[in-house]
Amino acid sequence: MAHTPLRTFVYVDGFNLYYRALKGTPYRWLDLETLSNSLLGVPHIIEKVRYFTAPVSGKQDRNTYTRQQKYLNALRANPKVEIHLGSFLASIKYRRLEVPLTDGTTHVRVHHMEEKGSDVNLASYLIHDAWAGRFDVALVYSQDTDLLEPVRIVKEELRKPVGIVVLDGCKPGKLAQMGSFQRHLTPGRLAASQLPRSISFGNKSKTTDCPPEWT
Repeated sequence: MAHTPLRTFVYVDGFNLYYRALKGTPYRWLDLETLSNSLLGVPHIIEKVRYFTAPVSGKQDRNTYTRQQKYLNALRANPKVEIHLGSFLASIKYRRLEVPLTDGTTHVRVHHMEEKGSDVNLASYLIHDAWAGRFDVALVYSQDTDLLEPVRIVKEELRKPVGIVVLDGCKPGKLAQMGSFQRHLTPGRLAASQLPRSISFGNKSKTTDCPPEWT
């Protein structure tokens, strides 16, 4: 019996995915379309993958910047992937020490880096794409509870199913419970969803390679 294809859009909170599921693993050179297909299967058809992140400053960490640029270029090789960039806000903040120093110091000044824009951008595109009728099903890679209301609006008011990918193997939290269904990442699925080590992009005029630290 033939299945009616379900137009599916994928929304990836890049830093949430990285820090909850990928950091320190050999699976960081991740093919998001292949992974999403393995999580969903027939009759879903991946039509768009929106990847939300913020560019790391090369002035602060050149190696991390270079690795991130390599991965973003690898993602750009797939015409289904669209990258949405937020920003980092650098500031100096006062933080209270858990245990005061012997000289009586209770607070210290710290450099604070805060990602701005990714969760708002993801929420905005999720609602806008649903309202515009661009997908039948959405799949969201995040456990950020800031997305609770956008997911509820799409699921309950716009009547579009929203699946939530549980990233860290923990018990599903509030966002996953709000979703229409849940999917879970496993080392096996991640290992089977890796990009080729060398990828051509930019009309095949350039090449990007997997960072050796990621293998």
